[in-house]
Parts: sequence; structure tokens; C-alpha cells
Amino acid sequence: MSQTLNATIAVVGIDIGKNSFHVVGLDQRGAIVLRQKWSRGQVEARFANMPPCLIGMEACVGAHHLSRKLKTLGHDARLMPARYVRPYSKGQKNDFRDAEAIAEAVQRPTMKFVATKTADQLDLQALHRVRERLVSQRTGIINQIRAFLLERGIAVRQGQRFLRAELPRILATPPDVLSPRMVRLIEDLASDWRRLDERVEGLTGEIEAIARQDTDCERLMSVPGIGPIISSAMVAAIGRGDVFSKGLRRLAWPRSQADIDRRPHHPRQDIQARQSLPARAVRAGGLGRADQAEELGAPRAQALDRGGQEAAASQRAGNRARQQARPHRLGCSGPWPELRGKDKY
Repeated sequence: MSQTLNATIAVVGIDIGKNSFHVVGLDQRGAIVLRQKWSRGQVEARFANMPPCLIGMEACVGAHHLSRKLKTLGHDARLMPARYVRPYSKGQKNDFRDAEAIAEAVQRPTMKFVATKTADQLDLQALHRVRERLVSQRTGIINQIRAFLLERGIAVRQGQRFLRAELPRILATPPDVLSPRMVRLIEDLASDWRRLDERVEGLTGEIEAIARQDTDCERLMSVPGIGPIISSAMVAAIGRGDVFSKGLRRLAWPRSQADIDRRPHHPRQDIQARQSLPARAVRAGGLGRADQAEELGAPRAQALDRGGQEAAASQRAGNRARQQARPHRLGCSGPWPELRGKDKY
């Protein structure tokens, strides 16, 4: 690549693939001056010989790693959700047109970008995903055991602990209730259940240890209803919250009750806004449903945060009786305005 061509490139769009990368470069006027296909090994070497420029990529597998590499080379690498790039794609879709659309989209002043995750964030996110998969497998095994027992007329109260407590007694039932073959199958499933319990407990302990050593997780855990699992999932998904434009820009809350009272936004508003988009009224062809909300970013963190809010709500309900018994404290500031009875977010 000539030095003159390098000097004219101002914006680069990269369509990421497994082994090949389609690259489109634009000059200051927006004209295409570079249109090449590079192998994975060529990307870093080519950009090392280019002057700093704006580089756009879709936030997908491998994008965060490449973004960190390009930033160390002095480039301004930015990641975007694929759905926000789609409107800039022209007809006759192919990899080069996708890269051109990325180069166009990254220049928009109103574009919403995805913060580049660090290696520690990706490691923590991987722990959560593996744990989530194991929990899902464990739930499937429990449901299968319940289904087998119901086919034999044995119903157990809902909940893991009740099935775990009743399982030894059930397996000791006479052969006319459970056949030896079915007893053997359930014993094998129970053994798989125990192994999954051990793996889930191990990953949970590792995640909790990481959360207690992280200052951002500690700040999040000071909010009622948020524990090590929820806080670490949020930190893995959003980092320090630098991508938020209003409200709490960093996870430095709540430092004190006075800080909470002074802030116009609830601590969870910006996080929830990132995780949920309003319903799209029009689908392909102008038809569709307007009641389907779409998720953006971190559905796992969204689900965990929703569970934490439910736990905090039940905790506040239990505290409300004690608050009402002490009317002189209703006017005092507290972490949840609902306790005061009149202030609402």
C-alpha cells in the first residue's frame, strides 16, 4: 500500500469474518479509496503501517479483541450494534457492501457505540455464560425427573430442595410403583444433578470472590437487591458505565444518601434503557406487531437485575410495617423513596 494512499484514508469499515476481513477505506470527502480483502494475520500488520484513522466494526465475536489491538496502534476503533448499521447497507448485499455500510455508519454523530470490553470483562462474562448453561442443564434434569415420576403417579412439591429431600424415599418404593429400570434411570439423572451442583457451586464461588475484590461490584452491591452475581454480570456487560449519556455515568453509586437525593435519575434507569428498546411498530413489509419489546446489549444482566428488584421489593414490603410503626422516621431520607410514602421517581 502506497504512502499516498495511506495519507488519504480517513475512515475504515471492517466486516469481520473468521479467517478473512473485508476492508473499505474512505477519504475526507467520503469517496472509496481502499477496497481489499485481508487475512486475519494481515490486519494488524497493515494497520500498523497506516496513520491514525477512524475505524468502525460491528460488535460481534472477536470485535472487542481487535478493537483493543487497533487502539494500541493509535487508531480510533469503535464498535456498533449490527442493527444500527443495517440502515446504511445498500442493495446487493455482500461483504464489501457491509464494510462500506460500517464505514458510513461510524461517521454519524448520533450513532450509539458499544464500549470495548477488557479481557477481564470477557473472562467474567465467560464465567457467567458457562454457569448459566450449567444451571439450564440442571433445570432440564430436574424437570425430566419430575416428568418420569408424574408418569408413575408420583407428584413432588415444586422446588429443588423438596425433590432432593424426597428422592431417596421415592427410589425406595416397591417395584410395582417404580420399575427397576426406571429406578436406575432416575439414579443416573440424580448423579448428573449432583455433578452439576458441584460445578455450579464452584463457578458461583469464583464469581463471588471476583465481585468482592472489584470496587465497582462492591458499589453495586450496596444497592438493595443486588448481590455478587448481579453486580458482576452488570460489570461484565457495561463496565464502568461510561457509555451512558445521562444519570450515573460511572458505577460510583451510591456513595451517600445525599448523593442519591441530589441525582434526578434512579440508579437503574440508564441501565434499563440500555437493556430494553421501545417496541418497533413496523416490521418487514409494513406489517407487524407493536407489542414486542426488543433487547439490546445484555439480556442476562437484565434478567438478573429484574430478579434483584423483585427481591428488594419483597424486602421493602417487610420493612414497611416497621417504618409505619415509627412515624417520626418517615420524613428521613432512605435509599428507597417508597419508604417515605410521598416521593416517587
